[in-house]
Amino acid sequence: MTQDSAAPAPGRPGAHPGRPVGRRTTRSGWERFFEGGLLQGGVHGSPVLRLVMRWVRRPLLPMMRLWRRNIQLRIVVTTLLMSLGVVLLLGFVVIGQVRNGLLDAKVKASQSQAVGGFTVAGQRADSAASASDGNDNSGTGNNPVQNVSGWMSDLVESLSSGGQGAFDVVTLSTTAADNENRGLGPRASGGVDPSQSVPEDLRKRVDAGMGVAQSYTRIVYTDSDRATQPALIIGKQINDPNGDPYQLYYLFPLTQEEKSLSLVKGTLATAGLFVVVLLGAIAWLVVRQVVTPVRMAAGIAERLSAGRLQERMKVTGEDDIARLGEAFNKMAQNLQLKIQQLEDLSRMQRRFVSDVSHELRTPLTTVRMAADVIHEARVDFDPVTARSAELLADQLDRFESLLADLLEISRFDAGAAALEAEPIDLRDVVRRVVSGAEPLAERKGTQIRVVGDQQPVVAEADARRVERVLRNLVVNAVEHGEGKDVIVKLAAAGGAVAIAVRDYGVGLKPGEATRVFSRFWRADPARARTTGGTGLGLSIALEDARLHGGWLQAWGEPGGGSQFRLTLPRTADEPLRGSPIPLEPLDSRRNRGLSDAGLPQGGSGKRATVPAQSTGEKAGARDPIVARPAVAPTADPTAMPGNGARVVPRPAGGSRRPDDRAQEPPRGGGGPDEREQGEAFRGR
Repeated sequence: MTQDSAAPAPGRPGAHPGRPVGRRTTRSGWERFFEGGLLQGGVHGSPVLRLVMRWVRRPLLPMMRLWRRNIQLRIVVTTLLMSLGVVLLLGFVVIGQVRNGLLDAKVKASQSQAVGGFTVAGQRADSAASASDGNDNSGTGNNPVQNVSGWMSDLVESLSSGGQGAFDVVTLSTTAADNENRGLGPRASGGVDPSQSVPEDLRKRVDAGMGVAQSYTRIVYTDSDRATQPALIIGKQINDPNGDPYQLYYLFPLTQEEKSLSLVKGTLATAGLFVVVLLGAIAWLVVRQVVTPVRMAAGIAERLSAGRLQERMKVTGEDDIARLGEAFNKMAQNLQLKIQQLEDLSRMQRRFVSDVSHELRTPLTTVRMAADVIHEARVDFDPVTARSAELLADQLDRFESLLADLLEISRFDAGAAALEAEPIDLRDVVRRVVSGAEPLAERKGTQIRVVGDQQPVVAEADARRVERVLRNLVVNAVEHGEGKDVIVKLAAAGGAVAIAVRDYGVGLKPGEATRVFSRFWRADPARARTTGGTGLGLSIALEDARLHGGWLQAWGEPGGGSQFRLTLPRTADEPLRGSPIPLEPLDSRRNRGLSDAGLPQGGSGKRATVPAQSTGEKAGARDPIVARPAVAPTADPTAMPGNGARVVPRPAGGSRRPDDRAQEPPRGGGGPDEREQGEAFRGR
């Protein structure tokens, strides 16, 4: 890492040149926890939090899986939630309207009752004052002030007697009278505590002489056994017989209205719950009528894909679902007919190829015997006839190879190929293949190198088929390598073993990696076949890889060579998860920071290194590479399960071993040509 990209270690103070230094802001522990822990992945470093998150998430996983997979559940739950929201909204509106109606009716009745009581209290005060004036004129000498206290008690008792528990009456002195210690003291009916039942703000408004004032309160009784209850209180300031003001209050309990409102709430809640459940049941039934045929179609489609072509949907009625079922059945019937026709045609083709191959063996044997006799006696012929005898022998060899390949491919097509798997060391297979290809490599001026054969690479495989695959790959690499080195690399990791054959020849053009395993396909039809290839080698190799449950994949770039990778499971019938060798080699143009023309990419900061041709000595020094700890080969994320051919992109940030780069072969500089992303073929 350069100094420009260096940074202080987490948790340690560090300075960066040119970085402004400002005032530090203090944050709380929770902020640091959330920002540095939850938001930045710090939870993964805490085993306690990991356990808590796992414990919380574990019971939710089945529910989330069921929610994602069951459309009927989603629709029913959504209907229930929406219905519940509508019912709650309507309930709040209805309860608000009922409460306002009850309170308005209670307020009107209470105001009428209180105004009547205030009028009666005023009339009684006037009558008592008139009576006291008459007594003074008659000379009795009675002082009316001394009888106001009794008159007040009689007034409270008289006014409350007409309510029969519908209201209570309270009288209080004014604030000025209390301050001058000339108040008559509070009086109340029905055991009401006047000081705690009358709010202070209401007393201030009444004391200010603003007329009739009202407020909501809770009635508190002097008897502690009696519970408080909500009430409407209405008060007014009135003069007593002596002309002194006092406060008269009417307290109207709201118990009955509260009971009525509770009854309405209970009724609405019961009705709302019933409506929500009913809507949920209706949604379940309606969705079931739609989902059941869809589920049936999905099940039948799965059985059709499994080969049970006689499966059909049960159609009832004439609605849209019925028309869908009829169309589905027609489609399945047409597919069955087409597949049967294709199967019959394929069966006829396979039988024709097999019969022709077998029938040609007898005349071919006779022709071979005659050709051998002629070939042995070619020294007695003239040069033209002798050359014809040699060409005849060569073409007969190619013809026999073609017949053998046709018989082998017909076995694969007929499903008669059998795998004789046993534990083998792939190093021995590679050595036999390399030894067999040495004569061709010497004629081409190519050196075949084996990398990664220091440790045993053992797998359960058919040695004959694996050797046939590798022989085809190595011979093709030598043929198309243009005299440059061919590298055979072995590796094992996890449950997979892999063998990659790398050449530095013409490579593969865009689109050719998807066709290289096709039967009788040639990248360059004008290229001479020095080894007499039949065009079926890679097709048979692909079938051999599939028979093992493995993958045979190809990558190439124009002018940069190609790489074929065979990946096999260590144990027979074990599914592959990846490959220990990356499909795109480490010395490709992209991995070395080169453009498609073979030049360094501008602004990337990488320096290209083109290895020189091998001379038997140690490779020259390269650009320094940051040392990394040696790790076991990891599975290639680009080689995941699938069928057929697909383009495999290079994994971003894939792990590489330093020894892999050191073991890459030297090669000559490729021409500035196009390149191609690797394309993979694999078999299952």
